[in-house]
Amino acid sequence: MTSAAISSALSRVANSHGSGDPVPHHSDYPLPVLLAAKGARTVSVCIPARNEQATVGQVVRVVRDELMDATGLVDELLVLDHASTDRTAEFARAAGAGVVSVDDVLPQYGSALGKGDVLWRSVAASRGDVIVWLDADLEQFRQHYVTGLLGPMLCEPTIALTRATYDRALGGAPGEGGRVTELLARPVISMLFPELDHIRQPLGGEYAIRRDVAESLAFEPDYGVEMGLLLDVAAEHGVAAIAQVDLGERVHRNRPLTALREQSRQVLRAVLSRTPTAGSVRGALPMRPPLTSLRSDRLVAV
Repeated sequence: MTSAAISSALSRVANSHGSGDPVPHHSDYPLPVLLAAKGARTVSVCIPARNEQATVGQVVRVVRDELMDATGLVDELLVLDHASTDRTAEFARAAGAGVVSVDDVLPQYGSALGKGDVLWRSVAASRGDVIVWLDADLEQFRQHYVTGLLGPMLCEPTIALTRATYDRALGGAPGEGGRVTELLARPVISMLFPELDHIRQPLGGEYAIRRDVAESLAFEPDYGVEMGLLLDVAAEHGVAAIAQVDLGERVHRNRPLTALREQSRQVLRAVLSRTPTAGSVRGALPMRPPLTSLRSDRLVAV
């Protein structure tokens, strides 16, 4: 790709975001564009994992081989192991990731309480200027999950958070996945935060955030984390600072309906706790504080 073509692509994608704009496709961000836009910035890919030995190695291998060793787009790759009892840590390390035991990061906060706590500690354990989070249970994983999410982060300086959109199947039926998203998250956003009604996948585990933004925010410690970060970034930086990118199809392990009740409760709690008219929320867990308040405690572990 010539320098003129790269400049043209950068200009095009930098103007492709906003609540009324079509969602850009991951193919709008080819590697030469991202490498040209990256400059001196560094990128960390962080993968929270708990008993994901069946899939974590393949996810790590793609990032390591194609985006670190071959291109240098990604500078750091960490798997945050949350007390796995299988061979998740072993397989991740063998595939080329740095493996961090989550409970060793900021240990004064005790054992990690849930996914949000793991993500919070991943910010402390990593060093990249941009952080990309990926779920460890992804099947048929391809590099465009990372390149697509990095596109807005590297090409548009006003973007603070990039969320993925994708088709989520259930039992082979397209569009039938994401049950908590479709039955709870999107309806409650539409009712209470209509300015974010255009966000298609508010709960998906694949998204990217600027380090300075992540360090300035408190984190929900459980499955409320995605909703909490979405609402807080919108409140602090504006809706226009949130981008979306279409990553195609997402294939992962679907959980049984009975396992989604508690996840739904945590998501709803995160929303209601940010709704002034809702008052106190029963069963709220302690938030993890902004990491900017813990500078002396920061741990970088690989």
